[in-house]
Order: sequence, then C-alpha cells, then structure tokens
Amino acid sequence: MKATGVVRKIDDLGRIVIPKEIRKTMRVREGEPLEIFTDRNGQIILKKYSPIGDMGGFAKHYAESLAQSSGYTVCISDKDMVVAASGQGKKKLQDKDISYELEKVMQQRELYLAQSGEKGYIPITDEGDQYASQVIMPIISEGNPIGAVAMLGEHPMADSDKKLVMVAAGFLGKQMEE
Repeated sequence: MKATGVVRKIDDLGRIVIPKEIRKTMRVREGEPLEIFTDRNGQIILKKYSPIGDMGGFAKHYAESLAQSSGYTVCISDKDMVVAASGQGKKKLQDKDISYELEKVMQQRELYLAQSGEKGYIPITDEGDQYASQVIMPIISEGNPIGAVAMLGEHPMADSDKKLVMVAAGFLGKQMEE
C-alpha cells in the first residue's frame, strides 16, 4: 500500500471526501460504485467495483469461444481495464488499462468500426496496440455502459463479425442485469 500523505476527517454523517487527485489517478468518477474491504490490521480498503470483473472466468471463456470461432483477437473490458482476452496478442491486452479513446467509445453506446491508419482508429489499451481492423461494441447494462467487447484483426471485418460483437456485448449486458 502506498501512503499519500492526505488526511481527511469523517463528517457527522460518516462521509469522507476522496481527494480529486486520487480520484483522477484511480479513474474514479462521480456516482461510480466502490467496494469496501477491511483487513485484520483495521485498515479500510476501497476498490472500484467492476461487475464484469466479478464474472472474469465467464468473460474469459466467452472471449476464447469468440476468438476461436472468428479467428480474430477478442477482448472484453470493464470501464478501466481488459478483463479477458483471447487470440493472437492476448498477452499485450490482458489486464492492461484501457485507453481514454475506448472510454469515449463506450460513452457513445454505438458499434464502432475502424481500419488501421484511418483517422478514427483507436488503441484499446494505454500501451498503443495496433491491429489492421477493429470492431467495438459497448456493453450496456440497465442503460449504462459498463464495458466493451472488441474484435481485432489483420483483415477487414465482415458484417457477420460486426454481428458477433453486437451479440456478445448484448448477451454480457443482459447477464449483468440478472
């Protein structure tokens, strides 16, 4: 654990303010859920809650199945990081922070398609991965974007590939609502 040197008092309603710098660094936005943990030493630990992260094993199997059937690299992310990846280059994607551009795509709530070299091509992670083509669909649960399914490859995507990604994102969104 890393000390920040910041000290805050709890108000009369039991609230504490998390400093803006920490919220920004940790990508915690207003209204986002946080999990609260305690340890044996009496420490309180706050962790961003990721509903997709809770179903990591399921997301991994889904990504593997989709990658096998399509022949493309597939990754499933929550709002912060890639939680499951399969196919060529999965090691470059798995457990990496997602890019700011992918966050913006999620907020648009629409299918996103681009080719490498085009103006609209975006990196999936902060590490600047590069594929010839990409199709991305946000995962929407209860009206809110909670993640994304991305299919990445060395060839242009066909209409059937777009539909696969749309079905995957729709299915994962429905799973989260149950």
